Amino acid sequence: MERMLETSARLLRMLSLLQAHRDWSGAELAERLGVTMRTVRRDVDRLRELGYPVHATAGSPGYRLGAGSDLPPLLLDDDEAVAVAVGLRTAAGGTVAGIEETSVRALAKLERVLPARLRHRVHALQSMTVPMTGAGTPVDPDVLTAIAAACRDHEGLRFDYRSHGGEQSSRSAEPHRLVHSGRRWYLVGWDVDREDWRTYRVDRLSLRRPNGPRFVPRDPPAEDLAAYTSRAISSAPYRYQARLTMHAPAEVVTGHMPPTVGAVEPVDAETCVLLCGANNLDEIVVWVALMDIGFEVHDPPELVERIAAMASRLHTASRTTDR
Repeated sequence: MERMLETSARLLRMLSLLQAHRDWSGAELAERLGVTMRTVRRDVDRLRELGYPVHATAGSPGYRLGAGSDLPPLLLDDDEAVAVAVGLRTAAGGTVAGIEETSVRALAKLERVLPARLRHRVHALQSMTVPMTGAGTPVDPDVLTAIAAACRDHEGLRFDYRSHGGEQSSRSAEPHRLVHSGRRWYLVGWDVDREDWRTYRVDRLSLRRPNGPRFVPRDPPAEDLAAYTSRAISSAPYRYQARLTMHAPAEVVTGHMPPTVGAVEPVDAETCVLLCGANNLDEIVVWVALMDIGFEVHDPPELVERIAAMASRLHTASRTTDR
């Protein structure tokens, strides 16, 4: 009985190693497990009998855990289990439509086997977190997977699109990447008709079937696609696009806003450039002023005039109040 328990524990340990690393040589596994190469081969055979697709690698004797026809049980350490539980709780009320119920079922299975100490960590995080419901528009997960597959396979997409102003149009695009802002999903792609890179809100598009022809991938519009998307969605759709130098580190300015409101580009340790947009200049004036950070306006010229007019009015009001 003791020998059987020892073997079972060793199999679990080997499975954990195979799940944590892509390739293991037989010698490395033997050293980690404190056994002989013969025992390693025997344990690999036992895992295969249990349904785990352990493949032999080319060259020196080695092993790799592959994907099989069925999903075998996974081994998670404490931090991984907590991370999965928190992720499932987030998905249950997240921005991907239709997976809430599935997430709840998966979470119930996981929490049923979580040790008490881990359940306490998950529940503590949940009780101290207040979700902002309704912050984003849910997206059909089938749409996301279809777009992701088109990005991977370099297949063109055809879709109907509703712009920020409500105009409907038909688009053809070479999809590059999906970007998630934390509230919404965006597609970055090359617009075939406009011959330029564009950013599309996924919840505003309706895919057409079938996909377009395959294409040769282009160089992306920027190395940092998250920053590129932030700039595109925080200024481009609006009547006024503002560019300001902020006299504070980039991380301080970023802390005042989500990426959908403005894009921050570091200049040095003490200053950064803020790019933002609005349909009303007063919105930009008030929003930037409330940061309580010194700044200089570069664009647009109308914003400088608006700040001067508002400053004069506030100055007059302060003098009247003093009297």
